[in-house]
Amino acid sequence: MTEEILVNVTPRETRVAVVENGMLQELHIERGWRRGVVGNIYKGRVQRVMPGMQAAFVEIGLERAAFLHAADIVKPAQVGEGEGDQAPLPPAPTRPIAELLREGQEIIVQVVKDPIGTKGARLTTQLSIPSRYLVLLPRTRVVGVSARIEDESERQRLKSHVTALAPAGENHGYIVRTNAESQPAEALAEDVAYLSRAWALIAEKSQSSRVGERVYEDLSLPLRAVRDLMRRDVEKVKVDSRETCERLRVFAAQYMPGLDEKIEHYTGARPIFDLYGVEDEIQRALDKQVPLKSGGYLVIDQTEAMTTVDINTGSFLGQRNLEETVYRTNLEAAQSVARQLRLRNLGGIIIIDFIDMTDAEHKRQVLRQLEKSLARDHAKTTVYEFSPLGLVEMTRKRTTESLERQLSEPCHECGGRGTLKTPETVTYEIFRDIVRQVRQFDAPRLLVIASPKVVARITDEESAAVAELEEFLGKSIRFQPDDQYAQEQFDVVLL
Repeated sequence: MTEEILVNVTPRETRVAVVENGMLQELHIERGWRRGVVGNIYKGRVQRVMPGMQAAFVEIGLERAAFLHAADIVKPAQVGEGEGDQAPLPPAPTRPIAELLREGQEIIVQVVKDPIGTKGARLTTQLSIPSRYLVLLPRTRVVGVSARIEDESERQRLKSHVTALAPAGENHGYIVRTNAESQPAEALAEDVAYLSRAWALIAEKSQSSRVGERVYEDLSLPLRAVRDLMRRDVEKVKVDSRETCERLRVFAAQYMPGLDEKIEHYTGARPIFDLYGVEDEIQRALDKQVPLKSGGYLVIDQTEAMTTVDINTGSFLGQRNLEETVYRTNLEAAQSVARQLRLRNLGGIIIIDFIDMTDAEHKRQVLRQLEKSLARDHAKTTVYEFSPLGLVEMTRKRTTESLERQLSEPCHECGGRGTLKTPETVTYEIFRDIVRQVRQFDAPRLLVIASPKVVARITDEESAAVAELEEFLGKSIRFQPDDQYAQEQFDVVLL
């Protein structure tokens, strides 16, 4: 498998694309005026304690107060490359929030989830500082190894090295990240030294900072991409900015010796995302419908509560029988669903409605294909068995807004519903409002201002109804089209 990382830099926006075998798999976007805050550490003040929710709202200087649950005060932090990148740690009992916090209390917190929609950021007091191969857990005496490192002897080697390298007298723990697999002790020692320096600076700044100030900020997107996404099987990292390219090379030479040679400056005349077809893929990732090579297609609907994926055979007829056609479509769909979740950064609860299959082995193979296709996803995913209704329920860890929410906003015409009232419906709403206004206010004439499409329908197909309404009310009604009015918008003016 050929994997490349493309970095596109403009003055106000940076984009990072992960391309595998020529196909876009992931897209990360950072805009100068709206950088994500996941990983940042702030000095906050407890604004409100809510015993009924076992939580508190904390002011950290963002637009909305952030949310801190009691469990996130006492249990180990969620760290590493999603939950799958950390070792299982023993759960701690959750004490009542009123015993843990009081209103007005100053507290050092870290953001674990960006503000999404109308919800504020999610916080934890269990801080974690990532480096290339390790994650530092201040004041937590534990050394864990990523669950994605499966070789037991390698797990023991890494754990013993990190335990031995931990500075004496420091009450800190570490999580060994997936990238540390096969790395020598010297590379781990460099990370331990870097994390010790970083924590010393954070601890010092925590004492002097005011409420709402940022104590620690995670790396910029290009540096995070190299730190988190670059592995030895990545063929190239291509950057279209000379300045950013040099910065990435210096960073890689310091923290990833040998891998800095894979970072190159792209100097082609054609934009790098155009060359790899990334721009077209981004546009397609905003569509609800995703075509499959077989002729079938997916329909993806993202809502506040969950994301649903519906699979259809479309024009795929198959060559044997219906069950075989359905099975082949579902197998292809399983691969496509995994890619779309990663590409669109869809998280939370996801319901997949595969086409109904009667063969139990076919169901097992489709589920296995889905899990296999999700294996390269950096986000933690959990897939459950087929439900009695033939649905597959799964979850994918969400820390940032989906691609659609980052690039789009609700339609001003329909208010985000995805549909508009028909001109006929709006017409009858206008008639009802005319009667309502006349009964409430006395005026000899009325003027209705509406969209040209609605007015055209009223004056054409509903002209007889308008005449009857005028006779019934004893009023004169005039209709005026206005291009500025949306299809559902109208005003009844008394003259």
